[in-house]
Amino acid sequence: MKYFLILLLIAGLLGAGCRKSTPNQQHGNPGGGNHPNDSFAKGADVSWLTQMEAAGYFFYDSNGVKKDCFQILAEKGINAIRLRAWVNPSDGWCDTHDLVVKALRAKQYGFRILVDLHYSDVWADPGHQLKPALWDSLSFAALSDSLSSYTYHVMDTLRQNGIIPSWVQVGNETDDGLLWEDGRASTNMAHYAALVTSGYKAVKSVSDSTLVVVHVSNGFDSTHFQWLFDGLRTNGANWDVIGMSLYPNASNWADLNTACLANMQDMLARYGKPVMICEIGMPAGAASACQSFIADLVEKTRSLSRNQGLGVFYWEPEAYNWESYGYGAFNANGQPTVALDGFIE
Repeated sequence: MKYFLILLLIAGLLGAGCRKSTPNQQHGNPGGGNHPNDSFAKGADVSWLTQMEAAGYFFYDSNGVKKDCFQILAEKGINAIRLRAWVNPSDGWCDTHDLVVKALRAKQYGFRILVDLHYSDVWADPGHQLKPALWDSLSFAALSDSLSSYTYHVMDTLRQNGIIPSWVQVGNETDDGLLWEDGRASTNMAHYAALVTSGYKAVKSVSDSTLVVVHVSNGFDSTHFQWLFDGLRTNGANWDVIGMSLYPNASNWADLNTACLANMQDMLARYGKPVMICEIGMPAGAASACQSFIADLVEKTRSLSRNQGLGVFYWEPEAYNWESYGYGAFNANGQPTVALDGFIE
């Protein structure tokens, strides 16, 4: 499998320079559904995919036919892929090289790409925003420079491989900032805002068309969103898109979707910025409820005025029997559940 991934990367690099047809000409228009020219993103974060494949996992469509996972997702209405990036992970997965391997495959299928920069060697989320080990003892000025240099490096590496992401997150679920303790929002909002702006400028220096996302969890919590984005605005931060996560269960998804819509509308009114749902998920055993949840959330996000609801991304739907993760949307046989039918319009 390791040799397969290497060969795949080489093929992608060669193809980027000599391909005469577009990805959509090769594989159709993934996720087009009833909106063949639609810019609305119906997405999936599949950052575990290469690691799962290296461990011997395969994927099958609803009829049991073995296929590339990207092809199966396209058949389920997906038209965009989200990929996380860690600075220097101990096992190599989700580093810049692995990001490029997956991004090249996504490009082959015509998917747009959302890059999720964690600015850490490990998971970053509301309770964990650990600095990369190599940045741990830096002054704040050097830390900001390192964030900028790293962001530029990732973007430039993707560009050299023919990939321009449609969106880039400067941090993952940064409810209390990033790169703690220096960039913890609750104790130094100015530092957090400066780091966001540093990442923003680095992204734009490579691709002015790429939209920069600030991503926060619990999309139903308007009070927290107002606090954070008021703080960013007051401190002069730059960003293009407000990103949200939403992880309901089978009994509360309707209420959380309603609250999330109200928050999206409020964010748009307050800051004039479009909104994207960067992560969703629901327990795998509630596939039917999850289908309804996804379809309803897609409809609500689409309903924002001036097409300012940009998309909805499911987090790691391909995960089955993997890392004890219980929110995937594939069954134990490696086939998609009905949950993903919520993306088909």
